Amino acid sequence: MNQRASTHIRSLSFFKNFINMQATVDIENNKQLATRFLQLVSEGNLAEICKIISKDWKMNIGLGKAEIPQGPEGMKKLFETFGKIKQQWFVNDVIAEDDKVVVRATNKCLQENFLGIPSYGQTQTFTATFTHRIVNDKITETWRNADDLGRVMQLGAKIQPADEPQTAIENMSASRWSRRRYIFDSFWWKRSY
Repeated sequence: MNQRASTHIRSLSFFKNFINMQATVDIENNKQLATRFLQLVSEGNLAEICKIISKDWKMNIGLGKAEIPQGPEGMKKLFETFGKIKQQWFVNDVIAEDDKVVVRATNKCLQENFLGIPSYGQTQTFTATFTHRIVNDKITETWRNADDLGRVMQLGAKIQPADEPQTAIENMSASRWSRRRYIFDSFWWKRSY
């Protein structure tokens, strides 16, 4: 191999290492930005949060049809839905690859009400996972998946089956015994002898 080819190979190797090192630095910066996001939410620092999200930031939230506008305006609307709240996020895990960072965290909060259920001063603790897409040191998109069911259960909400459709009621005996028998048959195994 001539000296020119050898120099070329060393140059390529240097650039490959430089690119790998840069990718590692970007991933570490992205992880710090994602954890900073939850730190700022804990502080209620809306102004600083709006500085770290892009102007077209998008929130994908798992609460049905919650429509949140894009960008800082959407973040402001999201904060308005919180009402009076005191909260603290604790980061459990941070995993990053390419332009995505996943943060699993635990929240301890005191909020007047959640999903219309009053808290009566009850502190709630729940977990959530946030996946952020980060481009050019800005969060451009966030996906949230949280234990909202566990949270409302902490506030005293009860799960009860939906009413039966009218056609089903018409097709079966509507007597009290039929309903009681259904309940008995469904839960007989829970009895203690």
